[in-house]
Amino acid sequence: MSKTEVVIMGAGGRMGSTLVNLVQKDQDLELAGVLEHPDFLNDLKDLGCPKDTNLERLLPKAPGAVVVDFTQPEAAMDTVRAAQKHKNSLVIGTTGFSREQQKALEEAAAVVPIFWSPNMSVGINVLLELLPELTRMLGPDYDVELSEIHHKYKKDAPSGTALKLAETLSRAKGWEGKETQRYCREGITGERPEKEIGLQSLRGGDVVGEHTVYFLGPGERIDITHRAYSRETFAKGALRAAQWLRTRKSGKLYAMRDLFF
Repeated sequence: MSKTEVVIMGAGGRMGSTLVNLVQKDQDLELAGVLEHPDFLNDLKDLGCPKDTNLERLLPKAPGAVVVDFTQPEAAMDTVRAAQKHKNSLVIGTTGFSREQQKALEEAAAVVPIFWSPNMSVGINVLLELLPELTRMLGPDYDVELSEIHHKYKKDAPSGTALKLAETLSRAKGWEGKETQRYCREGITGERPEKEIGLQSLRGGDVVGEHTVYFLGPGERIDITHRAYSRETFAKGALRAAQWLRTRKSGKLYAMRDLFF
């Protein structure tokens, strides 16, 4: 099989530069182009591929390449529109999308293959598969809480991963809707409602990502923690998704579960 060609958005950033380095080291991948803000484009070293500040100009030079985007929601939606126009597949690791933007992703996935996961870590996504069964086995006597820690530069809270974990746990308990999620507690809050999942967000330092799920029951507690020590964890997951996506057709918004099963 030929190499999977990829275009990296924000190639000079923390995640973008990690993706570029991994692509250059992988014999099954090829860098088809890189995008960066005009203020930083000249800082990129010669990567042996087209570089630009505008995806509309670049994609005609990279037909069939998979675009990988770990930017911000508004920028990612611009990427989606360009990928639709030029019929390029797209892997998105961006978090913080509104419901309207998520709906737009689903609509775009009917035109071109799109893979979106708020967390590209294989470990987190395996955990998402296992948590519902654990929730059901423990039963209603166990309250569920979540905490997440990220570096001080992260712009959204709670993290997209924490929200996905909370959604998965709520469904496992038979609850629907975000009204069961509580993002903070302060003052005299009264007793904890039965249908509630608390989410606590901490920010500081250079923490790549840490998520803990707490099952608090009568006389015992179970803590399950996932820690990411390097951005390569997410980058490798995204590139694995890019290789998988190149053989898929449009029609649905793909996620890690599709890649696993």
